[in-house]
Amino acid sequence: MTSTTGRAPTAGTPTRAEAQRRTLTVLVTSQILSGAGLAAGITVGALLAQDMLGSTDLAGLPSALFTAGSALAAVAVGRLSQARGRRPGLAAGYLTGAVGSAGVIAAAALDNPVLLFLALFVYGAGTATNLQARYAGADLADPARRARAVSTVLVATTLGGVVGPNLAAPTGTLAEHLGIPALAGPFLLAGAAYALAALVLARRLRPDPLLLARELQRAERGAGDTAAAATGPDQVRRPTLMLGALTMILTQLVMVAIMTMTPVHMHDHGHGTAASGLVIAVHVGAMYLPSPLTGWLVDRHGPTAVAAASGLTLLTAGLVAAAAPADSVVLLALALALLGLGWNLGLVSGTAMITDAAPLATRARTQGTVDVAIAIAGATGGLASGIVVSAVGYAALSLTCGLLALAVLPAVAATARSR
Repeated sequence: MTSTTGRAPTAGTPTRAEAQRRTLTVLVTSQILSGAGLAAGITVGALLAQDMLGSTDLAGLPSALFTAGSALAAVAVGRLSQARGRRPGLAAGYLTGAVGSAGVIAAAALDNPVLLFLALFVYGAGTATNLQARYAGADLADPARRARAVSTVLVATTLGGVVGPNLAAPTGTLAEHLGIPALAGPFLLAGAAYALAALVLARRLRPDPLLLARELQRAERGAGDTAAAATGPDQVRRPTLMLGALTMILTQLVMVAIMTMTPVHMHDHGHGTAASGLVIAVHVGAMYLPSPLTGWLVDRHGPTAVAAASGLTLLTAGLVAAAAPADSVVLLALALALLGLGWNLGLVSGTAMITDAAPLATRARTQGTVDVAIAIAGATGGLASGIVVSAVGYAALSLTCGLLALAVLPAVAATARSR
């Protein structure tokens, strides 16, 4: 009998535990790099569009575009991973993000809004790939530690994600020296970071975790290991799948809407790029830094309880953002920290539910499809946020989003009753 963590099924194949350690090491490295690229668009994308268009009305459009681009990329990365493995899927996604970053720089240099919007759409591939990488961390993980494996990949984004926004000012200075508008500076960092992440994955993610997981499953079933087969069900568990998807969709919509307009809100009330960069750095840190604790909570208490906690945390974030005086960087940073924490609780719990509910044979495609819905939700939140703020203000947007997050609670209760 072959154990899921024991000897390899064939000569020359690493054990599951050895391959999982290597996979996590490579993913952590790539996530540190890609985190810096991810943060660039968050920090200055809306400001760049506002500067080009001279209006706040469409300031949410950049966020909508790169999250819409991430929807298309999620499909592509998911399908490529399903057919060829995680390594080519993730590497191609990050390389596409690097191309989009170069396009943003060119658009800023040419003062061309149309090119900017097209480039931001392509740039969204980096965002999608950064999220898809969490699934790769779970492919070979023991089911009892799956959420912690996901959290390890997510927390690695923290370093790049926190450093990236705080480099907005120095990269802006570098851009000006190169004859490029300062607001395009962070995309210089993003392009280099995404390209390096693609290189690391293309060269080092061997063996491919998804392909090896399939090989190990075939060997276990061939050896008659019914216990191992039981950990990889052939049928989709639809209630769990739907709850996981809904949790991540709601948290993404709420998070993107408030996050997108916070730098614009601060800019309109006299805060500089450094202040908004600090607030976004706190936010990105809160998005990823709590991941180990969140993963432990999901493995210990179950994903549905953590999903419910995400809704309550996002409500609190919306209330604090709505009540925060416009001149208070501290309270805005607190609101964005709670926003990031609520997103983290929702993402880790939702990811665990999706991974548990989807059979290995179709897992990557299912995960990609779910991430499309997540990206569309983010695009909706980003696009609507500018319109809402222009019409009724930042406080109303924050309060509305906080209340919307509570919709996860009846979904959790309904899923519990269906079991």
